[in-house]
Amino acid sequence: MHYLISVAGLIIVLLLAWLASNNKNKIKYRPIIVMIAIQIAFGLLILKTSIGEFLIKGFADSFAKLLQYANEGTNFVFGGIANEGAYTFFLYVLMPIVFMSALIGILQHYKILPFIIKYIGLVLSKVNGMGKLESYNAVAAAIVGQNEVFISVKNQLGSLPKHRLYTLCASAMSTVSMSIVGSYMTMLEPRYVVAALILNLFGGFIVSSIINPYEVKSEEDIIDVQEEEKQTFFEMLGEYIMDGFKVAIVVGVMLVGFVGIIALINGVFSGIFGISFQGVLGYVFAPIAFLIGVPWHEAVSAGSIMATKLVSNEFVAMLDFVKIKDGLSGRTTAIVSVFLISFANFGSIGTIVGAVKGLNEKQGNIVARFGLKLLYGATLVSVLSAIIIGIIF
Repeated sequence: MHYLISVAGLIIVLLLAWLASNNKNKIKYRPIIVMIAIQIAFGLLILKTSIGEFLIKGFADSFAKLLQYANEGTNFVFGGIANEGAYTFFLYVLMPIVFMSALIGILQHYKILPFIIKYIGLVLSKVNGMGKLESYNAVAAAIVGQNEVFISVKNQLGSLPKHRLYTLCASAMSTVSMSIVGSYMTMLEPRYVVAALILNLFGGFIVSSIINPYEVKSEEDIIDVQEEEKQTFFEMLGEYIMDGFKVAIVVGVMLVGFVGIIALINGVFSGIFGISFQGVLGYVFAPIAFLIGVPWHEAVSAGSIMATKLVSNEFVAMLDFVKIKDGLSGRTTAIVSVFLISFANFGSIGTIVGAVKGLNEKQGNIVARFGLKLLYGATLVSVLSAIIIGIIF
């Protein structure tokens, strides 16, 4: 029965994207069908085969080792602050972002990441029916992050028409940065994190192909990647370390604010209505959770987590999810985990607008105008990825 519900959910998601389409006549259905098939194939490979299990274990073990190295630096600086044996979110989830950012910087400096991003993007452009720039941007956003990716394409940013700009921004909001993947893995099962990374990549293409279909002329189908300013190794390393620290601090500050505000609103709602704000959101989002494939008796709990992610961010939602996931079925855990892995939330609208506006004010203003549609599309990507997991699980 749950397979039928998940398939129905898939149809509804595609229909919702179709209803918001800029030009329904230009939608290319063949690449969409191919990419959905690829999503299912990758999902089966990752979650249902011994090869996938081996790959995930290798990936997870690698990140676990990297986090151990990151914690060496954290313990050296902050070791006396944490209580013995205690788990401190800032120290063991956020501070490793600094180390991961430095590692990404090293790979960037030696042109390893640009090479990988460029050629994976070229391969994807053959599958998704989109331009090379759109494909490059999607892969780059999944590795370097939603802010930094716009810097790499700033040579073309000012000349991009609105429809191509939407696709670039949608990709940035639908993915997550590799620098924080390790942090996610401390709270969620690595196999679901990896599955979400791949599914969201293709899901972004699928939803954008429906909401925002267009043809890229051959003379416009180019990639003009901005070369980073020539720096010495240690200049670069210091810069990336500071960038990672800024991200960790920003995430930490946002969590302090969001968790506190949500607690306040929960208290007010509980005092007046006898039910918390997140409880209300759970009932509102329960039908969506059910359509994704969550069993009805767990739909309210899952819906509450999903809504929390949308109105705050994925870290706040993950913190709440960790508290309840042991009481949920494996199916619900898988679906919600995959849903949480993206930057699709209201705060990301401001983040992306700010990133683009910092490079080109005119284009930033254009992004601000379609901000809500951007979030709508990115949320559909998260829902689509969760549905694919529901079909497979």
